[in-house]
Amino acid sequence: MQKLFLTFFGTGLLPKAPGTWGSLAGMVCAYIILAYFSSTTLFLASILLFLLGVSAVESYEKITGEHDSSHIVIDEVAGVFLAIAISGATFAQILLSFLFFRLLDIKKPSIIGRIDRNVKGGLGVMGDDMVAGFFAGLMSAIAYGICLKFGISLI
Repeated sequence: MQKLFLTFFGTGLLPKAPGTWGSLAGMVCAYIILAYFSSTTLFLASILLFLLGVSAVESYEKITGEHDSSHIVIDEVAGVFLAIAISGATFAQILLSFLFFRLLDIKKPSIIGRIDRNVKGGLGVMGDDMVAGFFAGLMSAIAYGICLKFGISLI
């Protein structure tokens, strides 16, 4: 059950780029949540996944002795949920949030990289993705706003 949660129903077990698969699955799940609920619900879901994820990762790392295994993608799901909750619910905003999140999660600039390198355990695994999600949401909202301001159609 724990592995099912940490791999987000097995998406983290897919070959090649498990973080991207986990983020993509999170994006689709976020889209479904937003179809029936508000962005506040998505925001709260990201916080819940973060809290549960910290605990589950801590436990899993004690069992396996492995830190931040590539098949653990619940951190990507929580991060992309946060990015989309901050940015907005249009298809363009969801797509921008996903793209900015993946860029920040892969490159790990500034504080995101410091958290990834220096914070151990579940908080480190989950924390860098939540910070990446926060900044991805802001970047997406800003990019979308600029496009609206200048009449640029994204889709």
